[in-house]
Parts: sequence; structure tokens; C-alpha cells
Amino acid sequence: MPNPFHFYTRLNLTELLGRKAKNISELLEGIKAVPGSSIYYHTHRFLQQHHFLSPEPPNDFAYWVSNILQEEKIGEQLAAVDIIQFKKIHDLREKFISIIEGYLKTKHGIREAPASSEFHFMKSVTFVIPTQYVANNLAEFLDAVKKISIHSIYFHIFEARLRLEKGNNDFSNWLGNELNEAELAKKISRLDPYTQTLESLRQKIIYLAEKRLNAQNK
Repeated sequence: MPNPFHFYTRLNLTELLGRKAKNISELLEGIKAVPGSSIYYHTHRFLQQHHFLSPEPPNDFAYWVSNILQEEKIGEQLAAVDIIQFKKIHDLREKFISIIEGYLKTKHGIREAPASSEFHFMKSVTFVIPTQYVANNLAEFLDAVKKISIHSIYFHIFEARLRLEKGNNDFSNWLGNELNEAELAKKISRLDPYTQTLESLRQKIIYLAEKRLNAQNK
């Protein structure tokens, strides 16, 4: 008998860390020093606040460097970081550090942000809340995915994989490990959640689950 899948959702509280940067050197030092929850926040804030935008805006670091400091070259490099390739916050942090350090080696002067336009480091404090939805099999899983909120989808897809460092989303982990649905789990895992809206992601998961369920019932 497989263990049931319990669907959760989350509420977020944004917390100022009391650290700011007025230039790219101070941004680098901040990225090195802040907790992993801050790196997560600044690379996922747009996803959390603008659920229906696609494609998503770049991470906060890239946005500030490009639009406030007007350092377009490095801004493009920071924006090009493919977050889906990283399974640990540490590795994502090191990628940003590497890009900025490499840039500073070739830069003779650095620009400073206008007054009141400094980069403020923040972090997201997540409160995990159980929902009424529980799945014991693929049919119940499909039914629940149709009903849960996009906040629940966000939690099980994004936070589980990177912030909680599970290496994969909760849906794929459960489908593969508990239901022995390795192929379905792999297909859901291959979906790129950073290039589509949460509703689009929901519909693709529903499509894949329905297709598998129909095949089982033939």
C-alpha cells in the first residue's frame, strides 16, 4: 500500500535583512554573506508575485544591475543564469559569485546606485499549511491537482526542488517512489516551470496524468 500524498500550500512573509548594496562590489559581498533563503527569495520573487506572467522577469540581481546601475553586460549574464539547472542554493549562489567576480576583474571603475535606489537584501519566511486534499492513487492525485491553488502547486514544484533541496519536485518523487509511475514522474520532472505560468504548468501535469490514467484503464 503506497503512502498517501498530502497536498500542502504556503504563506510567505518577506523580511528585510538590514543589508543593502549601492554598487556591484557590495552586491557581491551581500550574495556571499546572506542566508540561502535570501538567494532563493531574490531568484524566485517574481514567480511568487506574478503568477500569470510568462516568460518571467529576470532575477532581482539581474534586474537591479541592469536597470539601476545600468551595467547591461553583466546584467545580461546574471539574467541568463538557468535556475532550473541548480538543485542546491549553494551552487546557485556560487554561480552568481563567479559571474560577478569575473566581471569585476575586468572592470576599472564601478557605478553606484542613485540615492534610495540601493539593493536591499530580503528573505522569504515560508509558513507551510496542510490542505484538505490527499491522494492515494493516480486518479485521486489527478482530481486534487485540478482543485488545489496555484500556491500549492508552487510549493510542491519550486520550493520542494530548490529551497528544500529535494532535488526534484514533490509530485515526481511521490509518483515514482510510491506509485511506481517512473515514466510519468520523469515527464513531470522534465517540465520547465520557469518558462510558463503556474496555471499552464497545472494543465500540463493534468494532461500527462490523464493520458497515463486512460492508458491504465484500457
